Amino acid sequence: MRTSLEVADVFRAAGAAYRAAYAGHLSLHQLKVMSAIEHCRTAALGGHVEACDDCGHWRIAYNSCRNRHCPKCQGAAARTWLAEREADLLPVGYFHVVFTLPAELGEIAWQNKAVVYDLLFRAASETMMTIAADPRHLGARIGITAVLHTWGSAMTHHPHVHMIVPGGGISPDGTRWIASKAGFLLPVRVLGKLFRRLFLSQMIKLHDVGKLAFFGASAGLIDRRRFLRHLAPVRKKRWVVYAKPPFAGPEAVLAYLARYTHRVAISNRRLIGFDEAGVTFRYKDYRRNGPERGQVMTLATHEFMRRFLLHVLPRGFHRIRHYGLLASATRKASIAQARELLAALPPEPAEPVDTSDLMPHCPCCGGRMRIVESFGRWSQPRAPPQAHTPTGMTPP
Repeated sequence: MRTSLEVADVFRAAGAAYRAAYAGHLSLHQLKVMSAIEHCRTAALGGHVEACDDCGHWRIAYNSCRNRHCPKCQGAAARTWLAEREADLLPVGYFHVVFTLPAELGEIAWQNKAVVYDLLFRAASETMMTIAADPRHLGARIGITAVLHTWGSAMTHHPHVHMIVPGGGISPDGTRWIASKAGFLLPVRVLGKLFRRLFLSQMIKLHDVGKLAFFGASAGLIDRRRFLRHLAPVRKKRWVVYAKPPFAGPEAVLAYLARYTHRVAISNRRLIGFDEAGVTFRYKDYRRNGPERGQVMTLATHEFMRRFLLHVLPRGFHRIRHYGLLASATRKASIAQARELLAALPPEPAEPVDTSDLMPHCPCCGGRMRIVESFGRWSQPRAPPQAHTPTGMTPP
């Protein structure tokens, strides 16, 4: 069901004023994201005419922008991605692990998105692979699917990586599958310490070779001594790695991935209202428990847009990555080896999908809607759609 209010409505109403107010402070990529969201499913992107085979009902459907930051365009992308990942599931329990950057590093991460987010991926995955390979813990080569999120529930900057990890791995000699303990994968305190050491050591190296940039109040961090003093408190701080309870089964893993892999900073369903006071939406306050966790917030329109655009990723940046057994280069061979060690057969090939089932239903009679005409950007149908004749009927 279409929500009555969308992020696109906010951008269409206030986008021009926001661009004027922050001219020179918005990147070209942010401007392109704004334009894509504003034009999504409008005449600006062209579209097609759908008509019902049974009753002749017709309607105009405009094209999607397919931008990965658009709340309306992620559903189809998620379904396609999930269909590809389903074949990789193993008949074992799966764990959910979250690596989060301390708030003290948030500003550096925001000013150096591509470099620091990439480091977050590398440090978190190396931490998991190293501890899992240690004979004192699991002693196996594991597989990881990692997804980057950069937001908290209120759209504040909160970079963290969600990981989905099978409960076990292949032994170093490749002769057996080593299963994790029931309900336990790896010790989170050990993970946190190694993650902290790996991340900070690599960040200092990035600073030494001039890969980090600093602006505004952070400009002084270009000096190495000031940079090291800035990092001193987080060296002593405990870095929290959160391990959630294991999933109930492969179906639960897919359901989770469907919600998380293609999520954007805020979904349309969380929006409540938009008026001169600003944008009102639902969010979760994780400092509270029970019913009080669900809260409502109103942000000034420009602040809402600023927070949304905080989470625009650098062009070409991969926010979903695979490691170990699930690394793209060796995934098929590793999955086959794991199934053999688990004495599990690969999933049966899926039956061909009947494309007619993918067509939308007619809102009048429930029949199938088919495309009878397409038209380009900023165009309209060439002929009246009502001229379409239902299948099996003779035109008057």
